[in-house]
Amino acid sequence: MTDASYALLDSGDGRKLERVGPLTLIRPAPQAVWRPRLEPSEWKAADAEFIRRGDEPGGWKVRTDLPERWAVPFPPFTFQVQATGFGHLGVFPEQRESWGWIGDRVRALAAVLGRPPRVLNLFAYTGGSTLAALRGGAGATHVDASRGVVQWARDNAAASGLADAPCRWLVDDVKVFLRRAANQGKPYEGIILDPPTFGRGPKGQVWKIEPEIAPLMDACGALLAPEGAFLLLSCHTPGFTPTTLANLVAGAAGNRPGELAQGEMVITEAEGGRALPSGTFARWSGP
Repeated sequence: MTDASYALLDSGDGRKLERVGPLTLIRPAPQAVWRPRLEPSEWKAADAEFIRRGDEPGGWKVRTDLPERWAVPFPPFTFQVQATGFGHLGVFPEQRESWGWIGDRVRALAAVLGRPPRVLNLFAYTGGSTLAALRGGAGATHVDASRGVVQWARDNAAASGLADAPCRWLVDDVKVFLRRAANQGKPYEGIILDPPTFGRGPKGQVWKIEPEIAPLMDACGALLAPEGAFLLLSCHTPGFTPTTLANLVAGAAGNRPGELAQGEMVITEAEGGRALPSGTFARWSGP
């Protein structure tokens, strides 16, 4: 790991200390209820900290002026990172293992099919999973409700040498897209989704995960190719355990033969190897 890349330096007392390219940042991590490992002086030297204020919007307390964007390598990708007003940076290191799995599945499918697999990424945000599918050799469809975020994902593809890879970059409400896709009758060999707890579509459509996720997974199952496909669901919503996600994925896969796996997504500290829980996942892949 070079100083230009990402590392989780420490965690504890509800926060995490990260090196993000040339900068060190502090962000909330409510699950880090243990004590930090590093000295307080190392935390105080951070360039900026995102502070939440109860139910009020949070904000960045800066010690060093932050650039509007800066490039951070996550080999084999490069992400354009930005300190957003809600504390996200536009990259999710806990997804690294899933990115590798996506690439492996796409390459295996391409070898069997003799063509690029069709992969759909829903709630695709800044596109880490889209990049993994494209790098593996897929033809991808990237769907997110925010026009600015879709452009951000395209910027990440360009920074990662994938600007010309076969991808449809769509600004759309996921539910609207799935209804339209069902009428087209073209199945996808891979479907990936990381739904938010709450969100709005480009025309103000409201998304709430608890009532919406089961019918959404039904719609994904109906679009999944009958054989040799894969499905990956990840989530950052409190209370959505790996078993919860595995039940949803198994339901979407239906009677297709295949393998189901589930677990926690974690980020491991660079020194000492302590793991910070950072969401859950479940995934299914056909034979």
